[in-house]
Amino acid sequence: MHTIGLDPWGISRDTTGMSQPDRIAVAFQNARREGRAAFVAYVCGGDPTLEVSAAAVEALLGAGVDIIEIGVAFSDPLADGLTNQLAAQRALQNGMTHGKLLELIRRVRGKFPQKPIILYTYYNLVLAQGVAGYLGRCKEAGADGVLTLDCPPEEAGELLEASRALGLANIFIVAPTTPPGRIARIARDATGFVYYVSREGVTGERADLVANLGESVAAIRAHTSLPVVVGFGISTREHVAAVGRLADGVVVGSALVNVIASHAGEPERIPGALVAKVRALLG
Repeated sequence: MHTIGLDPWGISRDTTGMSQPDRIAVAFQNARREGRAAFVAYVCGGDPTLEVSAAAVEALLGAGVDIIEIGVAFSDPLADGLTNQLAAQRALQNGMTHGKLLELIRRVRGKFPQKPIILYTYYNLVLAQGVAGYLGRCKEAGADGVLTLDCPPEEAGELLEASRALGLANIFIVAPTTPPGRIARIARDATGFVYYVSREGVTGERADLVANLGESVAAIRAHTSLPVVVGFGISTREHVAAVGRLADGVVVGSALVNVIASHAGEPERIPGALVAKVRALLG
């Protein structure tokens, strides 16, 4: 079987004898060396247009974001709250396609060769184009991993096999309601990192953090040596700082997508506004 492992130098090696930099592992190693959590930013690819989205992603990475999570615009994003649903709607209405998504990835990869790019997607979008073919095109464009929200590891055999063959990370989600036995099952197949959804429900900004976050992160770490990142509802500098003391990475999504939405009438201001938001979140 084709497998991938990480050596101490952040190089992923597979059974074909080929090697390549593991950008995800290196990003977490760099953040850890600097005594901080990695900052993971989410935006919907193509929101509001391909050109503006490319400029927005480049601005975020230039502002110090460690890992970019690009949402694949979908007409029925059930795990997303209204903010991200509207972002997908804007992207689709303005002509976002899978071909344009690949163009976006290539453009970002060309300017930021070392920054990890994760695709946040739904399984229908992968399955409809053929799992291996879809993932292969994403890998060729420069993606490092996929987070397929509605495909649990128990049903991800084809996805896992294709990802391993290509050297793509598969990020799986752990929820507050996930029992310990199933955390172990998820951790067994996860690669790249484990994403902890800090609260039940859909994505969106929240006023406060959950109280037992440290215990939940520790419960996941009991089953894996992969980095654990925390997302959903993180929207202030205080949130970022508090989560960063407990987890290996902090995901901010809706707070950034709202910046894009609020500048819809002046899209040329979106990159600068996102940079200002990131600086405010990081203090």
